[in-house]
Amino acid sequence: MEGAIGTRLRHVLELLDGDVAKVYVDLGVPEYRPRFSPIVRTLVADGPLSIRALATAVGVTHSAASQTVAQLNRSGFVTLERGADARQRIVHLTEKTRDLLPVIEAEWQATTAALAELDEELSVPLGQLLDEVVAAVERRPFHQRIGSSGIVKDKTEGVANP
Repeated sequence: MEGAIGTRLRHVLELLDGDVAKVYVDLGVPEYRPRFSPIVRTLVADGPLSIRALATAVGVTHSAASQTVAQLNRSGFVTLERGADARQRIVHLTEKTRDLLPVIEAEWQATTAALAELDEELSVPLGQLLDEVVAAVERRPFHQRIGSSGIVKDKTEGVANP
C-alpha cells in the first residue's frame, strides 16, 4: 500500500478500532467506543481522577482525554464532579459502566489475544514497533527531522510569507 504515512497509520487505526467497535455492537453496547477502555480501565484501577491525571495515566494529551471524557459523560458511562480547585473536574464511573465491566474486560482480553495472533503474522510485533517509533520521535522530533533535510527551506526561498 502506497501513500502518506499519516494516511496509512489512520487507516490501520480505523481497521483495528472499527472491528473492536463491531464487537461492542455484537455485544449489544453500540454506544461504547474502543477509545473509552483505557480511561475506564484506569478509573477501575485508580478510582476517580481528574482529567489531567487520566491524560497522564493513559498517555494522551489533556485535550484528547477531555474529549473522550465528554463522550463518556454524554453516553452515561461517567459523571463529572468539581474538584478542590473549581477548574478541576473529577471523573467517576457510573453504575451503568460498572455493570458493563465484565463485558469490557472480556473484550479487552479477546482483543489482546487477537493482537497476539496478528503479531505472529508480522515481521515485528506491532506494539514493539510503535514503541520504537515513539522513542525515536521523542529523541529527535519529526519537525527537526523535516527541517534538517533542507528541502523545505530550499523550496521556499524567495516565497513571501502570507
